Amino acid sequence: MFSQQVFLQGLGLGASLIMAIGAQNAHVIRTGVRGQHVLATVAACIAVDVLLIGLGIAGLGALVEASPTSMAVARYGGAAFLVWYGWRCWKSSLRGGASLAASPDEKAQTLGRALATVLALSLLNPHVYLDTVVLLGAVGSSLAGEARLSFALGAMTASVLWFSALGLGARRFATVLGRPSVWRAIEALTGTLMLVLAWLLVRGA
Repeated sequence: MFSQQVFLQGLGLGASLIMAIGAQNAHVIRTGVRGQHVLATVAACIAVDVLLIGLGIAGLGALVEASPTSMAVARYGGAAFLVWYGWRCWKSSLRGGASLAASPDEKAQTLGRALATVLALSLLNPHVYLDTVVLLGAVGSSLAGEARLSFALGAMTASVLWFSALGLGARRFATVLGRPSVWRAIEALTGTLMLVLAWLLVRGA
């Protein structure tokens, strides 16, 4: 039987993990501002999250958590990815003059290339697996069968709402977000959060 309370718990926990600015979110903002394959990018992010949340709650998260080797790979691999991405963001911010206005070559970007980029940023980031498969999976898989489904739907709904709002919102406010000064601030904030998350991952080992 569907439980609204458990659904809201899944929605809240899912939102708290998904909304943190990261590689996925920064890419969706870029895509929205540039107006390049926005819906496809949003759909790909949602599909990845839904798949990983489903796998985690189905039991994969418990298997990963039970394996010290798998947890170490996810934890330190995620930290390494976050440090690399954080350094990349800070480098872009400090370099200055960055703009989200697409160049002529970028305007011709194919759908395949756009999807490959977002899938790489999603699936090659171990931190994504910690959030979806391990954390959400551990909480969801501990519930009874019917409550588990309600929790999964809540967490998946958080992904749908967030990425849709992020992509379409970035498109709506492209004029403001596309300014070099604004994007430099976003890059600096993103870089800082990535480094903090990396430190928290390693510290929690």
